[in-house]
Amino acid sequence: MRMYDIIEKKRNGKELTKEEINFFIDGYTNNNIPDYQISALLMAIYFQDMTAAERANLTMAMVESGDQIDLSAIEGIKVDKHSTGGVGDTTTLILAPLVASADVPLAKMSGRGLGHTGGTIDKLESVPGFHVEISNDEFINLVNKNKVAVIGQSGNLTPADKKLYSLRDVTATVNSIPLIASSIMSKKIASGADGIVLDVKTGTGAFMKNLEDAKSLAHAMVSIGNQVGRNTMAVISDMSQPLGFAIGNALEVKEAIDTLKGNGPEDLTELCLTLGSQMVVVAGKAENIKDAREILQKNLKNGKAFDKFKEFLISQGGDASVADNPELLPQASYKIELPAKTSGTVAELVANEIGTAAMMLGAGRATKESKIDLSVGIVLHKKVGDSVTEGESLLTIYSNRESVEDVIKKLHQSITIKNADVKEPSLIYDTITE
Repeated sequence: MRMYDIIEKKRNGKELTKEEINFFIDGYTNNNIPDYQISALLMAIYFQDMTAAERANLTMAMVESGDQIDLSAIEGIKVDKHSTGGVGDTTTLILAPLVASADVPLAKMSGRGLGHTGGTIDKLESVPGFHVEISNDEFINLVNKNKVAVIGQSGNLTPADKKLYSLRDVTATVNSIPLIASSIMSKKIASGADGIVLDVKTGTGAFMKNLEDAKSLAHAMVSIGNQVGRNTMAVISDMSQPLGFAIGNALEVKEAIDTLKGNGPEDLTELCLTLGSQMVVVAGKAENIKDAREILQKNLKNGKAFDKFKEFLISQGGDASVADNPELLPQASYKIELPAKTSGTVAELVANEIGTAAMMLGAGRATKESKIDLSVGIVLHKKVGDSVTEGESLLTIYSNRESVEDVIKKLHQSITIKNADVKEPSLIYDTITE
């Protein structure tokens, strides 16, 4: 088998066999095939696409290139959730204890963030004492005992994907549906879950800016998951404006606590109930979405989900008193209001730009070496469709530097107020099951 022939075959729009895909993934992972040949193949895939079978075979070849997490010792159907990212995306912090309160085992592997704010791990580390460095045996024991635990990602999970992504990043082949879908799904499948629920974002703060691309990606990932024996569903949700009100690590933890108490933002609560209902159904704890949603709503009202959150924190060394006293979370030195320059209706909150403003404060990482300030960020007071009067605060900036003129300028450029009626954007666009 020759790499030249594989490149030529895909360039001509033909389907690669499982053996050919395994050959180039194995060869590239082990440094037996040079970057320039894989670059040529990636570009051929970019233009010629891949069939459903090719996508599934590519995913599994990447899964098999490194470690695979064995969760068979955990009782029940293990369900994982993945979001394609966004601004103010606090869903994992809420969903983990929420679905665990419905007796769904959630063994979650999460990463640190690169971009607007930290990842789930960074956010959880806002809680004093909380740690993710636990052994696999302890991880499994905690999930069996409490139905929930979160650890950092394994260093040798899908090494082929890491190498391919680095190459895609410098060869203009990142925006390819089969390559994005196989990259995401390889990590989820290698993490050992039986079922996967995907939150695919669309809008200015999302990787997929338009709805059709988001639908294509969702269908691709659901198809891969179901082909390889993982019950997979997806929700397409809006990220044209930040989700919820809080953007920043400790600020998002506080918002998650409010939501688990039943006092969270409407959009964040609704998305968590939508995703959580799918997770409960995939785990076999309810026959349909309606019944699953009723279980979760009940557990938000009766305090069961909130109690599960505290149990989750304690089990991994965290100070659970932050749940009742969020002021124990890291606090910023300055709170600066951003007044509206005019009266009218909020017409646009450009999610990715507002996220960038939070990163400028120190809430996220511009590079892998950047150090996150867990206390800083932004809390919105208005969302798209809300009326505002001149001088009224649009948001509060939480900062550890007194002068934030650069951030204020960025925020004013990211918010549009119009003297007209503005329709609130839809939150959920579609649900994909095949």
